[in-house]
Amino acid sequence: MKIIKKNQLAILVISLMLITAGYLNYNTSYTGQSMDASTKIEENSNTDLAALGDAELVNTNVVEENREEGEVPQNTPEENVQTPMPKEVQQTNNVPTSSDDNYFVSSKLERNVMYSQMTSRYQEIISSNTQAAEQKAVAQQEINKINELQNAIMIAENLLTSKGFNQNVIFVNGTSINVIIGKENLGAEEVAQIQNIVSRELKAEVENIHISTK
Repeated sequence: MKIIKKNQLAILVISLMLITAGYLNYNTSYTGQSMDASTKIEENSNTDLAALGDAELVNTNVVEENREEGEVPQNTPEENVQTPMPKEVQQTNNVPTSSDDNYFVSSKLERNVMYSQMTSRYQEIISSNTQAAEQKAVAQQEINKINELQNAIMIAENLLTSKGFNQNVIFVNGTSINVIIGKENLGAEEVAQIQNIVSRELKAEVENIHISTK
């Protein structure tokens, strides 16, 4: 009986030793794997952060290098939208016509209408079957004179404009020529300049040229 108990005790001790050894091996391997996995996760996290930091640094350097090299980044759609002009600027671009401008424009228009009506009357004489040939010849001469006078006036007014007299109009009444300039005061040199232009283009005497301002 004693021998049997000793054998049982020996088997029990060996079993306990095996169980203890197995538990220790399992605990050691599990702990090692956990430490390895934790270490790998930490290493991977550090690697990802380092890579992210490098990417941002590269992008920043590229932008700075592009700025130093003079490369202008493309604008976003919001930046490409044109800002509307202020009302003050828009009003400046469409400057209203002053009363003086209206006077010179309307005066030239009325003068040209008068010459057009005179030409039409002479043209009716030429087209008439009841008028004599001499009367038709005279009418044609008058039409030629009107055309020449209009052409001379136009050239003189354009020359005055080119010399800085932007507002001007010329009226011819026989040998008398009236020149109106849109300026408060005229110097002696300006008067002489106007007289030279008008007398040359309209073939008029200086004493017949009357200059006034408005």
